[in-house]
Amino acid sequence: MNVLGISCYYHDAGAVLLRDGEVVAAAEEERFSRRKHDSGYPRHAVEYCLAEGGIHPADLDYVGYYEKPLQKFDRILNTVLADWPWSLPVWVRSIPLWLNNRLHIGRTIQNELGIDKDILYCQHHLAHAASAFLVSGFDEAAIITADGVGEWTTTAWGVGRGVEIDIRQELRFPHSIGLLFSAVTAYLGFRVNDAEWKVMGLAPYGKPRYVDKFREVVDVRDDGSIRLNLKYFSFTHSTSRTLNRRWERLFGRPMRRPEAPLDDFHADVAASGQKVLEDIMVKMAAHVRRQSGLDNLCLAGGVSLNCVANWRILQESGFRRIFIQPAAGDSGGALGTAMYIYHSVLKNPRKYVMKHALLGPSFSDAQIETALRQAGARYVHHEDADALLDAAVDLLVKGKVIGWFQGRMEYGPRSLGARSLLADPRDPEMKAVINAKVKFREAFRPFAPAVTKEDAHRFFDMPEGMDAPFMLLTPQVRSECRQLLPAITHADGSARVQTVTPDVNPLFYRLIRKFGERTGAPVLLNTSFNVRGEPIVCTPENAYSTFLNTGIDALVIGSYLVTEKPAAVDFALGQRRSVELEAQRRTAIAD
Repeated sequence: MNVLGISCYYHDAGAVLLRDGEVVAAAEEERFSRRKHDSGYPRHAVEYCLAEGGIHPADLDYVGYYEKPLQKFDRILNTVLADWPWSLPVWVRSIPLWLNNRLHIGRTIQNELGIDKDILYCQHHLAHAASAFLVSGFDEAAIITADGVGEWTTTAWGVGRGVEIDIRQELRFPHSIGLLFSAVTAYLGFRVNDAEWKVMGLAPYGKPRYVDKFREVVDVRDDGSIRLNLKYFSFTHSTSRTLNRRWERLFGRPMRRPEAPLDDFHADVAASGQKVLEDIMVKMAAHVRRQSGLDNLCLAGGVSLNCVANWRILQESGFRRIFIQPAAGDSGGALGTAMYIYHSVLKNPRKYVMKHALLGPSFSDAQIETALRQAGARYVHHEDADALLDAAVDLLVKGKVIGWFQGRMEYGPRSLGARSLLADPRDPEMKAVINAKVKFREAFRPFAPAVTKEDAHRFFDMPEGMDAPFMLLTPQVRSECRQLLPAITHADGSARVQTVTPDVNPLFYRLIRKFGERTGAPVLLNTSFNVRGEPIVCTPENAYSTFLNTGIDALVIGSYLVTEKPAAVDFALGQRRSVELEAQRRTAIAD
């Protein structure tokens, strides 16, 4: 039985193909279109999933969409009418989109696939819940989903048992944890639905001095439910602003312009907003633990990408085990929809457990060599994997930054050892070097460690044998290890850990082991293989282009090693690096 799940038209469009309940393929549209957070119909992602499964659209038994368009349209209409005439901008921008396109998503899917099969619809937060619980491996678990908004729901909790999901309580629009954090993101001059993790990354540099201000903005109850004070927000009558002038007057400064300097005030606002979000989620999880009486918790929805809040939930709410969907945002709704159809609607038993997110395209050595030759690249071919790994470790211990392109691409926003940039975490200058010469992004942005699972407890304050495969939990770096691993230790002593095992990613695991044998620390700095503003690389052509146009020192792609760049490219990169590093130096002096 083939089931296709689709998500699109808000952000992070994606597609997933199941066969007999097993995930055959999963990918976001942005990786193919090269438009970050692409929200359009995921034509390329669907084509990839069908090709990976070796089927045609006519072979699909069921096709599902991750929302109920009529319910969402009902919310928009009610919101517009309730706030008229101030909501005129929403009417002008949104209503034509819905009347001409989004109300007809079923017809669009049928036309794109060339089928006349009925399209099934799953409620947004039910899709999120299914994307986590039905692949978690838990027989029963509590479930929390939180994001900006689905149809009417912004946050929900329920219980999953077997193939059944029972949603018990929900928060409804406009009272939204996700929209609150989006307002903080916008106030700090970052892009909404893209840079919320910048707020999380900036927060440790500040102090939560403005929590009292946030108490004016949001009323938080003991059970974690919230009510926003809507006089500070604009999202009910604006398509471009989430907050208004009252918010700016309350906090005492106007919204930061994008790319304007950051100072202590912005760090303190980030710290305050992050603390408020964490406190809300911990209270909610503790309430759900009391109400459900269960030991297991599943998390999904965009808020679940806040790995600092996730760690506090695990430590403080009373749950013993936690599963967080790696594609927790809207792209994961495609997975949840397909799983819900196969299990909860059709009552098929569960057998698939999501142990990894390596579900995207892969490329053979022949395809990689063709791409490198066509690009005019100079490369060395290592038929022996140990020789390739030894060469990579040699580069890493010399302080080089490696582009690592191996196997199937990751599903979700994190690079997990398939499309990664790797470096030596022992180098105290490495964080600044990568931010400046490779990622071309803000100096405060942290980097994550990838560590062998059996060694994680030696370097991080986490139990021995604990799984953290998706880089969605943030324990503390052990105090005695912080000087050893400065490049992955954030300002508050934390690190967004990824544990690696030989059964999930054997080549990446062997690389980390070899690095550990050489250095005594089986830990690598692991960040996404992209530059600021671009999606993670998908193809060999994407990887080589990024290698050429950034300060990456080497590219390990399939069985091939590339270390040389044309002289003109090296000169241009040198000029760009000088500008970026000088800008960071001046910022550091000003701070």
